[in-house]
Amino acid sequence: MATTLTIDGICALFDAKGGRMYSGEPVTQLEHALQSAALAEAADADAALITAALLHDLGHLLNDQGETPTERGIDDAHQYFALPFLRPLFGDNVLEPIRLHVDAKRYLCAARPGYHDALSADSQRSLVLQGGIYSPVEADAFAALPAAAYAVKLRLWDDAAKSAGRKTPPLSHFVPIMEAARGA
Repeated sequence: MATTLTIDGICALFDAKGGRMYSGEPVTQLEHALQSAALAEAADADAALITAALLHDLGHLLNDQGETPTERGIDDAHQYFALPFLRPLFGDNVLEPIRLHVDAKRYLCAARPGYHDALSADSQRSLVLQGGIYSPVEADAFAALPAAAYAVKLRLWDDAAKSAGRKTPPLSHFVPIMEAARGA
């Protein structure tokens, strides 16, 4: 049974496990989260979407499958794993983009020429494990979802948040933003 995370608990989780490398990328889990959130903030996203960007990969930390599980054929279903921990704290404006960010990758591969080829090796590997590129019918169904546009924004920030040495605000900067997103 999942335990609700508090904002302090989220920070403690990042403190404990955020220093681990982000599978196959030149950044840590925390650096990736901070870069994603900073990109959302720079795009004038609201508190809920900035929080979603910060927390979209929290499932990797909660469902720890070791370093680069995709190389072992493991999909950790991270987009779903964190939701029970976060649902009592945040509403659908935070949780739906998190839940749909993997589907957004599948959609973008179908809808945007060149997107697939620009993905990192690990993102391409995980795409196969996550069901592959959407068919045109699946892509249309995804695009019709109420949170699809937010999930696509989150996915694009996710893709761009893998730069070694990129300066970002610290995690403490995002605590008031998470507080503002409570219940959103």
